[in-house]
Amino acid sequence: MLKISNITKKYKKNIVLNKVSFNVASGECIGLLGENGTGKSTLLSILAGITKADEGKLDFSSDIKIGYVPQENPLITDLSVKDNLSLWYKKSLPAIVDKLGLTESLNKKVAHLSGGMKKRLSIAIAMADNPNLLLMDEPSAALDLSCKQMIRDYITEFCANGGSVIIATHDEMELDICNKLFVINSGNCRSIPTTLRGRELIKELARID
Repeated sequence: MLKISNITKKYKKNIVLNKVSFNVASGECIGLLGENGTGKSTLLSILAGITKADEGKLDFSSDIKIGYVPQENPLITDLSVKDNLSLWYKKSLPAIVDKLGLTESLNKKVAHLSGGMKKRLSIAIAMADNPNLLLMDEPSAALDLSCKQMIRDYITEFCANGGSVIIATHDEMELDICNKLFVINSGNCRSIPTTLRGRELIKELARID
């Protein structure tokens, strides 16, 4: 579905991404790990076409459609949930609205929603073009356990139906749904075992090659 080859991004003398390479196949969930500021969000922004890489190449399959869920929710807070959705869904609202538990909040202003509900709405908007690759930047940050589980369940179902996900995360529970894990540290990207947890995982995140 996607081949990422030698993606490099610099800000002045700071090398944020240094020849990052990995492949994403249909049905895979890829986890991006690393401490804050190591380049995970920058990589997702490059994959979404928002930021331009300085070097490297992205080879997409011909049928790829990308949905992007950034850290900050791309919502108009003075409008209702339904109005925000209507900006992206021109016909009837899709089944994902009910699947993500948004139906009872359709008439609420976004400004009055919890963080979890805003994130669910952001995911629904990201799915407007029926993407088969979903980029998610810390989707469960600061959410309650119920909402975290709902998002994990949605990702699992999405991948089971042939979609692929690249998710930047600090949440160990999200690692359980990932087929591959990559650590970004000092600009470099390396694969790590999907079984690492706790102190062993923290050691691996801090390791500099």
